[in-house]
Amino acid sequence: MKKYLLMFACSLMVFLAACSSGSNSTDSNASSNTGDSSSEEPKQTLKILTAVAGGKNAEEHELFVQEIEKALDMDVEMVKPPSDYDQKLLASFASGEVYDVVYLTKDLMDVLVSQEALMPLTDQIAASDVLSDSAVIPDEEWDMIAYENDELYGVFNKSEGSTMPIVRQDWLDELGLEEPTTLDEFYDVFKAFGEQDPDGNGKDDTYGLTTAGLYDIQPFMSAAGVKYKYVIDENGNRTIPYASEDAVPVYEWFNQLYDEGLLDPNFATNDTAQMRDLFLSDRVGVVTYWDAWVGLFNNLRLTEDPNTAFEAKGIAGAEGPNGVMLRRGDPSLWAIPANSSNPEGALAFLEYWHSEEGNLLSTLGIEGHDYEVDENGEVALTPTGEEHGMDHGVVMPNNTNFENPVGFLPGFPEAREVWQAHNATLETSTEDWPDAEKIVENYAFQAMTGELPAEEAVQKMQEELKGAGLID
Repeated sequence: MKKYLLMFACSLMVFLAACSSGSNSTDSNASSNTGDSSSEEPKQTLKILTAVAGGKNAEEHELFVQEIEKALDMDVEMVKPPSDYDQKLLASFASGEVYDVVYLTKDLMDVLVSQEALMPLTDQIAASDVLSDSAVIPDEEWDMIAYENDELYGVFNKSEGSTMPIVRQDWLDELGLEEPTTLDEFYDVFKAFGEQDPDGNGKDDTYGLTTAGLYDIQPFMSAAGVKYKYVIDENGNRTIPYASEDAVPVYEWFNQLYDEGLLDPNFATNDTAQMRDLFLSDRVGVVTYWDAWVGLFNNLRLTEDPNTAFEAKGIAGAEGPNGVMLRRGDPSLWAIPANSSNPEGALAFLEYWHSEEGNLLSTLGIEGHDYEVDENGEVALTPTGEEHGMDHGVVMPNNTNFENPVGFLPGFPEAREVWQAHNATLETSTEDWPDAEKIVENYAFQAMTGELPAEEAVQKMQEELKGAGLID
């Protein structure tokens, strides 16, 4: 049904693009035929659909848009849905709604590229002094999002990070523990966090670990050398390593944590906000989350109490036969829909986003609101900027020339070095993954909670995936 809607949308978009082109031409001719040289040329308009980029609230979002309007000399409408962004994005394509720039992740770009709903950008990027500069966007980054014949359909929003275990370093210090590097060492840390009152409140109210479902147990599956989602060999055969016998010992390890009360019993139903709240409220010692959140966790607690002992630290996962295997985040991108009425303006926005001026807006925020610059050129965050944590869609720009004038949040640069020094790679999705994921999650949760022996759960997982034609 989704594919049908998108195909319909593409047909509609071709029609709309033709109408749009014709309309622009007519407007241009009408303007030139008036002979009124004194009338001011109307500004171009640019319509952007965004998720994470923009202001933190409605008032600040308006200020954010005004900064872009000043930089581009265009009238900008930047729509930021409060929730269900991916559904909003797909619905806009299905209905033929016209945007000039849309924010999306790589997996959604795969779908829209297959439906010819996005504008190819290879030639425009090559011709752009900003976007073709390897110091602004490294060549190896482009390789991650290139399609057949090296065709490009998106430009990066930011330099994406990685998920990893984030540990309460102050709890490790309090209990005299070392940073864990193997499954056995992680177990010892979780046992101490769960049983030795690491927050010192005299209550038995802490867990060693929580996750948001299987998002993300990769740092522990690393011990078995298996990777989440699909692995596709040179002959096109698909396997899902989490459904292999290699994963059984790790499921059994999780079941031990669950039985001993060291794993948050709600891990399977937690969303990421619940997981973060447990970590920030001293209920759990380790979560698995993004490197950027190391800095955000520390900033939130330090903003609340400058004298807090709280210290979040990003660490590598469990060593396995392939070293440490972490999950690199899917690239977040800007793309130009095929029915854009202002593709030149859209490209100007993409170049601006990767300029120093754009880097400052997307990280620090709005000058005079999120940060101030004194007469000596020194930059300082305002109280509002401190609260916003230097993230208006971007924590780390792709631009390697960018230097954050106030420095990064505590712990973030070190967390970034952790995943860059280890094996953090993209996961492989296909259009079948949403169906496969339901089966993997179902049996993985049964194995981790002991509802089924791990070996039996994996066997059933494999059988159901094969029966549904989801693995070969």
